[in-house]
Amino acid sequence: MLKPSRPKSPSQFEGIYDRIIPEDHFLRKFNNLVDLSFIYDELKDKYCPNNGRNALSPIYLFKYLLLKVIYNISDVDLVERSQYDLSFKYFLDLRPEDDVIDASTLSKFRKQRLQDANLLDMLLNKSMQIALENRVIQKKCIIVDATHTKARYNHKSAYQRLLEEAKKLRKAIYQFDSPSQKEHLPAKVENGLLEDALDYCPKLVDYVNQDETLRDIPAVKERFHLLSEIISDDREQLEFSKDQDARIGHKTTDSSFFGYKTHMAMTDERIIAAAVVTSGEKGDGLYLQELVEKSRNTGLEVKSVIEDTAYSGKRNLELAESKEIWNWQNQKKTRNSLLN
Repeated sequence: MLKPSRPKSPSQFEGIYDRIIPEDHFLRKFNNLVDLSFIYDELKDKYCPNNGRNALSPIYLFKYLLLKVIYNISDVDLVERSQYDLSFKYFLDLRPEDDVIDASTLSKFRKQRLQDANLLDMLLNKSMQIALENRVIQKKCIIVDATHTKARYNHKSAYQRLLEEAKKLRKAIYQFDSPSQKEHLPAKVENGLLEDALDYCPKLVDYVNQDETLRDIPAVKERFHLLSEIISDDREQLEFSKDQDARIGHKTTDSSFFGYKTHMAMTDERIIAAAVVTSGEKGDGLYLQELVEKSRNTGLEVKSVIEDTAYSGKRNLELAESKEIWNWQNQKKTRNSLLN
């Protein structure tokens, strides 16, 4: 059950934040600039309104995920650092003496509360609102293009992913473990069988877990937690070889990839205004109108669009002509269409 968050009670130690965290610290500036209250409104329907225990604030948990992305660390390391790093506690709106969450809470939050296809649009809209409010956007122009992303199937199998992280953990162990102790490491797996990799990696994790001195070395600890997190992921995340939505797309007539396309609209200030994610075989030009409409929905006044010849299809030409004709900048590569 989700209830509106209450103001936290004052702390006698609150002043330590001002003494330790500089005014120009990224997390302090982020807190001062961005109001994340919209997260509560967007996610409140994901919770039961009148039954169950009181849930943690989705804003609070979303901030944890932002820290995870910004600093690229595992859930366990993130929670541990949040316990002693005052810049993290300040960002999370905790008092210096407050406890932090259990790492498993983050995994549940991702899987149960953030399964929403509109999350990307929501975050892009908020970013644009902040940019417009602070007058970062000066020009009424967007640049439209698409970029490809390889599917996990084509990039790494579950077997490769597991062994890659296991190899990094072993390298970290070799730097600090004695030569005699290395003989006790579990035998490597090189037969290509996922089942054997799933048997080998937990053994490697257990080896580190049983040696408290080794486990507490930061370089080993980081790799240990990352591998543990991958192993504990559910089957959907772990089976990198299965991707039912990816398709073959072509970057040129001679090169191809298996995966997805992200069609983007970006302002002249290099701020992403809109995005549409499709399977890899979709053509770039199909999503021009949707990108323009999404950009305008953020509050951006779009007067012109810059794109390459991939967007010169009949449909887009008709769209431009209905909005005051094309203004050619480069007849071979770039056009600037007036859409007001």
